[in-house]
Amino acid sequence: DLSLLRFISAELTRGYFLEHNEAKYTERRERVYTCMRIPKELEKLMFFGIFLCLDAFLYVFTLLPLRVFLAMFRFITLPCYGLRDRRLLQPAQVCDILKGVILVICYFMMHYVDYSMMYHLIRGQSVIKLYIIYNMLEVADRLFSSFGQDILDALYWTATEPKERKRAHIGVIPHFFMAVLYVFLHAILIMVQATTLNVAFNSHNKSLLTIMMSNNFVEIKGSVFKKFEKNNLFQMSNSDIKERFTNYVLLLIVCLRNMEQFSWNPDHLWVLFPDVCMVVASEIAVDIVKHAFITKFNDITADVYSEYRASLAFDLVSSRQKNAYTDYSDSVSRRMGFIPLPLAVLLIRVVTSSIKVQGVLAYVCVVLFYCGLISLKVLNSIVLLGKSCQYVKEAKMEEKLFNPVLTTTPGKPAGKQQSMFKSTQGISTDENGSASVTNQPVHQKENTPSLLVTSNSDQFLTTPDGEEKDISQDSSELKHRSSKKDLLEIDRFTICGNRID
Repeated sequence: DLSLLRFISAELTRGYFLEHNEAKYTERRERVYTCMRIPKELEKLMFFGIFLCLDAFLYVFTLLPLRVFLAMFRFITLPCYGLRDRRLLQPAQVCDILKGVILVICYFMMHYVDYSMMYHLIRGQSVIKLYIIYNMLEVADRLFSSFGQDILDALYWTATEPKERKRAHIGVIPHFFMAVLYVFLHAILIMVQATTLNVAFNSHNKSLLTIMMSNNFVEIKGSVFKKFEKNNLFQMSNSDIKERFTNYVLLLIVCLRNMEQFSWNPDHLWVLFPDVCMVVASEIAVDIVKHAFITKFNDITADVYSEYRASLAFDLVSSRQKNAYTDYSDSVSRRMGFIPLPLAVLLIRVVTSSIKVQGVLAYVCVVLFYCGLISLKVLNSIVLLGKSCQYVKEAKMEEKLFNPVLTTTPGKPAGKQQSMFKSTQGISTDENGSASVTNQPVHQKENTPSLLVTSNSDQFLTTPDGEEKDISQDSSELKHRSSKKDLLEIDRFTICGNRID
């Protein structure tokens, strides 16, 4: 007997039991908890990564000049000690000299670029045109970063690889000019970015600044609705760390240029402060929203960010080993796509043009400031090294750091795999069995196996020439393996951050 009254009564009194689908609702609740944990875990990763970038950036201003001076002193005083070794300089010293020469040449080349003329040229453009230019600059910066470290690596390897003939040293020259051209063009690109941001800060209606900030939210649309694996999210996290640190340096350049125009009036700094906070807040909000929804749609837990942090810490700790095959600043460049040389050239150019040093007292202040930078670099490195050791220990990655990892391929004996490590150096331990992480590389016997995990991208730095044939044979077998890679092997910067080939 159906009636309207009975239907209404059934609608008002019917019940349901959520416990009949307990797994579904428990999963939904866990997703909410994960989204609430994302800001904390993400910012811990960002905080650690930004200080890693700061450490690599301060290295250019503090320790690199001292290392170049020591390398030049060794080169000049070498006849006094005699040629005991085949090499005039150690590979690390050659790389340091190349970095120093590139910095000096690019700095003098930047003097031919007029910052004031560029500012007025950009200021005369319309708002829409500037918005398009800023988007093009962001894409170009990622393209430069993805290819720039490869150019520098090619230069370092060409300059330090063993050469049988003296004529082979000529190959360093084209690589050197290519590296100088790259650093110079990338520095100009970053200068245009800083100038566009400066124009946005000084516009009367702040419309350009609002449009540039809204551009960050467009990034959410292009990211959250795509399929992401754990390795892809790690690559995007590294890209976000690099982008945030670069934005901080750009804001510093904008503040320096504006303070110079107002004769270093401290009142004008408080005028810039709200806009700076607004840009930083929008960047943080976009990153939190983007990562929260990516983890939600792809069923990734918030604990994955602690794994990312442990992987970055592993890079730092492994770079302090005796047989480290790369400098830590280069390791950060490969992992995050952050190359400090162009940014350092631009910052030196802006600081020297904005601050005039005159008189003895001014030079004393410069020396004290340099000593302060060295102290900050040393303190930052010590704290980072301690925290990195803690993260590596918590992630139980010590066996990858101190024990040889010799993987065998199917159908191939382990003897050939061990032969690939003949030319690499081992880690010397003290009486207690703990490995040193601060000493310089030393020459060891050829049959000592490597105790570090070498990534695929850097294998050309550590693999002997005689085993190239073995590696080519293994490549066909590796193609049939699973495409899932360990986080320690993901060290190439991708443009979109959502695909790893």
